[in-house]
Amino acid sequence: MSADEASLPTLYEYYTEGGISSSLEAPATGFKLNGKDITIFSGAVHYFRVHSHYWRDRLRKLRAAGLNTVETYIPWNLHETEEGVFDFGNGSREFSAFLDFRSYIKIAQEEDLFVIIRPGPYICSEWDFGGLPSWLLRNPGIKVRTSDPNFTSRVRKYLDQLLPHFVDLQFSKGGSIIAFQIENEYGGFGEVGHPRDKEYLRFIKTTFEQNGLVELFVTSDTPRLSGDSGALPGVLQTANFNTAPESELNALKELQPDKAVMVMEFWSGWFDHWMEGSHQTGLTKELFEEHLEVIFNFNASINVYMFHGGTSFGFMNGANSIPIFPYYAPDVSSYDYDAPLSEAGDYTEKYRILEKVISKYNKVLTRLPNKPEESKKFAYRTMNITQFLEMDDIIEKIDKEDKVFSDSIISMESLNINNGNGQSYGFINYRKNVTLCSNSCLKITGHVRDIVMLSLDGKRKTGKLTSIADLLGFGYWPNR
Repeated sequence: MSADEASLPTLYEYYTEGGISSSLEAPATGFKLNGKDITIFSGAVHYFRVHSHYWRDRLRKLRAAGLNTVETYIPWNLHETEEGVFDFGNGSREFSAFLDFRSYIKIAQEEDLFVIIRPGPYICSEWDFGGLPSWLLRNPGIKVRTSDPNFTSRVRKYLDQLLPHFVDLQFSKGGSIIAFQIENEYGGFGEVGHPRDKEYLRFIKTTFEQNGLVELFVTSDTPRLSGDSGALPGVLQTANFNTAPESELNALKELQPDKAVMVMEFWSGWFDHWMEGSHQTGLTKELFEEHLEVIFNFNASINVYMFHGGTSFGFMNGANSIPIFPYYAPDVSSYDYDAPLSEAGDYTEKYRILEKVISKYNKVLTRLPNKPEESKKFAYRTMNITQFLEMDDIIEKIDKEDKVFSDSIISMESLNINNGNGQSYGFINYRKNVTLCSNSCLKITGHVRDIVMLSLDGKRKTGKLTSIADLLGFGYWPNR
């Protein structure tokens, strides 16, 4: 860092000089924070997709690129894995270390960054069930993401536990949070042409307010597809897209000509599905730079989704419904997203492009940190496998209370285990003892919704999955 750079104010010194008198505002001329002009240069880094050991490293790399804000979702299904049992980083589970979002937000402020929070309750994010907890499905009539009291009563209990954690971390209280998003891409939910449940959106907004959230509220959708169907009066609409930036931003301006313009999700890359055969990039490096130029020439603010994708650990990867074979497309655990910062936290060409374009359009110069070094990579040594467990060995080790006897097949969420919360992830071993005479035919009816591996007398009968074509065989979901 040169002497001139060292003499620049920090972001917080610049925007809080003389005290804090106002929060983030969005007039047509552009955003203002504490009365001063600000272009939001934000990047998405999800705390739950990065081990806490690396939080500071990733956030410092984001700030070093010239960005001034970090954005993150909050996944309900990690923070309330069992109904009424909450974990905000103080639990005893293996994953609790990932869940202390208050520490994450404080580290962001220490690294001279503002924060945008997207609490959902639905987050999409290529995350299992969009972040909704699986135990909701134990109520067979529940209508999620609607004003159905079966759903909103549970949302309210969760948000009443979650939202107070953000109150003292808001910018107007001396913290780093400058905005909150209401729900997520709600204009794209439900049937085309069907009116959205605005009562549900108003319920979320009211719950935010009653829990002390006072910073700017926003919604996000793709303007040309959803219009204002996922919006609320008085709440800033923002845009999500990766192509046709001029058309999308013009559509957004038509929807709200008297407001500042922001792209809440500028998709820097894309996510991978199992069996696709190649890594998805979404945008070439050339288009990435070209679209950034268009956005900033529009006097728009931006959140690069993702800046650093990280990893969807365990069984938390989501899936997409697609109109062609194989109809259901599960996402891989890597959420690299072809983002400016790789899954391993390394700098990429898109990082250098983003750094260059931001320096060109950033009108408020503040002090930036030196870029942290990339981590050293090494290979684990080869190990010989000397023992293994067979299926019967594993079944034998399952606790008695996790073995359920029933006359019919029960879905994992409906099993009376885990303190009445069912099973969220993993595998179920269904067993039935039958006596067959010679030339008997075993008939299985129903529609496989996932994967079934059938064994008879200990011998596997389901074909092995070696290519996408094998999905047409018995035991896989596309087989109608």
